[in-house]
Amino acid sequence: MKRTIACAIAIVTISVGVAAHVSAQAPDDQGAPIYGVTLPEGYRDWKLISVAQENGQNNDIRAILGNEIAVKAFRENVRPFPDGTIIARLAWRYQSSPRNDSVFPAPQSFVAGPPTNVQISVKDSKRYAETAGWGYGQFENGLPTKNPAVVQSCFACHVKLQKLEANADYVFTDYSH
Repeated sequence: MKRTIACAIAIVTISVGVAAHVSAQAPDDQGAPIYGVTLPEGYRDWKLISVAQENGQNNDIRAILGNEIAVKAFRENVRPFPDGTIIARLAWRYQSSPRNDSVFPAPQSFVAGPPTNVQISVKDSKRYAETAGWGYGQFENGLPTKNPAVVQSCFACHVKLQKLEANADYVFTDYSH
């Protein structure tokens, strides 16, 4: 009897330990390297802040969305952005639309093609103190890009902007009215 109880306790202890280990790893599997940033739930329903087009190597079009804190800060031109600001940048290949162009007298319509990635910037001045309060993540097909060099390059690029425009708070996007 004592042996049965000891075995049951051991099984429960092992099961709890395995469950705790699995749940502790789950966020890491969904988080970007270095910063641990994850895709925020419902980010596709956030408000539009602006759109952009990148030529050259990127050749994409982008929608920049923000959570309520971000949108309020953008609209009121609050800099630095408050903690809790989350900005999502969604990108797609930039391509012409033969279907749309067939309606117009000349080729002129460009649309979003296949998605490339989603980038998330999170403002938390304590957690990301070493990177001016910003944490970054890049995601492809809903999964974090696991190459630390990709995520590490985010802050390096945003620093270049900050040197040009001290009041940007490391953010490239301006609010489009």
